Amino acid sequence: MTQTDSRSIDMPVGVVIQRRPGVTRWQKWAYAPTALLPGAGPAHWKLLREEGDISEYHVGTATLTLWRTDAEAYRIGLAEPVVSAYVVLQPGADEFPYKIKLITANPHEAMQYTDGGEDVVEKVPMPPALVAWVQDWTDQHFVEEPFVKRKRKRYHEDKVEDGKGDPRIAQVSDVYRAPTTSRKARP
Repeated sequence: MTQTDSRSIDMPVGVVIQRRPGVTRWQKWAYAPTALLPGAGPAHWKLLREEGDISEYHVGTATLTLWRTDAEAYRIGLAEPVVSAYVVLQPGADEFPYKIKLITANPHEAMQYTDGGEDVVEKVPMPPALVAWVQDWTDQHFVEEPFVKRKRKRYHEDKVEDGKGDPRIAQVSDVYRAPTTSRKARP
């Protein structure tokens, strides 16, 4: 855990990906992030466990950064039944199918990465130590904003109604009335 300044705090988090046989003939293997390792050291597709055709790899370690300004979003994530972090994977260019692009505890930030369609965004349950770390940061920095109801002005400041009605209607009383043609113009 590193506190860069009073605005943010960092922790290295390892990502475990499970490789299973694919269910179609077009996809030989299916990959999905299954676990997070808080405080993990560096790794690159290190095999952790193998059981039949199923393998688990420590794909790598990325930095999870918590920002003071995102405390409200972390609070939303902490209120879910299963508290999760979001792992964003991008397709790998080499022999490995994926590499870690981002780990975040902010559900709003994770949602932005789903728009492009190239990245894989997966929700991974946080271990209890990581939940406690995020909860502590959120409790320290969340400030509830009081609701302030907007008050309407009871008058127009410039006394001019701009952009209403049809300019061809000279009468002010009914600006939404349909314009009529003169009787002389009819055949």
